[in-house]
Parts: sequence; C-alpha cells; structure tokens
Amino acid sequence: MDLTEGSIKEKEYRAKKMMLWFGIISLIMSFAGWTSAIIVSSSRPDWLQDYQLPKAFIISTVIIVVSSITIWLAKRSLKQSKLQQTTIWLLTTLVLGLFFIYNQFVGFGQIIADGFNFTGPTSNITMSFIFLIAFVHILHVVVGLVSLLVVIYNHFKQKYKPEDMLGLELASTFWHFIDILWVYLFLFLNFFR
Repeated sequence: MDLTEGSIKEKEYRAKKMMLWFGIISLIMSFAGWTSAIIVSSSRPDWLQDYQLPKAFIISTVIIVVSSITIWLAKRSLKQSKLQQTTIWLLTTLVLGLFFIYNQFVGFGQIIADGFNFTGPTSNITMSFIFLIAFVHILHVVVGLVSLLVVIYNHFKQKYKPEDMLGLELASTFWHFIDILWVYLFLFLNFFR
C-alpha cells in the first residue's frame, strides 16, 4: 500500500506508529553504544570479572516479563470489548511497572551494601556502568508508566474501541520494547564478563 493512500485517520495512525519506531530505534542505538562501551572497558585491569547482579534484578526481570503479558492481555481484552478485564489488566501492568522500579532501587541498595557506589572512591567502572544502564532504563520505564496512565485515563473516558485503540497499541509496543530491552540488558550484564 502507498503510504500516501488512505483516510486522514489512517495516515495519522501510520505517522504516530512511525514516530514511535524512530524513537525505539534511537533508544536501541543508545543502549547498543553503552553495551559496546562495556565490552571495550572489560579489558581494563580494574574491571570486575566475578561480580554478581543483585537478586532484586532477577525479581525485577520476572516482574517486567509478567507485565508484558498483562499489557498484552489488556489489549486482547479490549479487542474483545471486555472493558472491565481491560481495566484490570491495565492497572495490573501499572502496579507491576511500579514494582519493577522499586526492585531496581532495592538492587542499587544491594550494590551499595556490597561497597560500590556510582562515583567516588568506592566506585568501580563495572558497577558504574551497571548503575548507569539500569538507571537510564528506569527513566524509560517511567515514560512507559506515564503513557500507561494516559491510556488508563483514556480507557476510563471510553476513548478506545476494538477498531480504534491506537493509544493502547502505541503504549503496548513501547512497553514490550522496554521489557525486551531490560531482558537483553539483564542477560548481557549477567553473562558478559
């Protein structure tokens, strides 16, 4: 189909989806740069070879994977016009997102308790990278939570219908992206030494 074809609404939908994908590609490039910097920095003599990620990061990984399922269930429920189930799944996703952030900060506390800070004399390049990557990812989860709040608000205003749910589709796509991104980062940080 020609991108110039279709109604104004269809063109608007395509434009908004394209803008989201440009943003996602930019984020992929940013995180690829940071993980590349980790690979380069791992040859430094002060690089920790035997670090363990905090257990809270494992818990938050499970939480974010479950949240990807709950937002998918919300989208499926809306397609089936099951508005009460949609509400439950959207609110569950929101709570899981908040719980993910809470566990990330618990993980930061565990890193600090192990004697590593982000900067200063007790910092280490390895842990500084972990702090940086996890914190920047948290900021993107916050963006996802804000978009989720907008979706929940619009859902309560009955803006979405099975044939018209662009806001939920965009939020869902972004949420799945930040979920997949965290799983990648977790596996990378856990297994790359």
